[in-house]
Amino acid sequence: MNDISDLTSRAIAAYFKQGKRGGVVLDQPSNDSGPMSVGGHDYVVLHNCNGVLAVYRVRTDGMLKRLKRWPTEIDAAL
Repeated sequence: MNDISDLTSRAIAAYFKQGKRGGVVLDQPSNDSGPMSVGGHDYVVLHNCNGVLAVYRVRTDGMLKRLKRWPTEIDAAL
């Protein structure tokens, strides 16, 4: 897995970049946001007190892919 702070900062940058393109005001992720492993796969979960904001899967090449649907274990772990 890549450096934890690098993955989280890349996910946060992607999250806000997506909001700019859509013209939407986005919620701020909490400092507890970060990487998580579920079922042998690595994810970066951005969340705050309102719940999950975005989930990115870490691909084998290190790229992040935003998920529209994520494993239910992620919600249960928060």
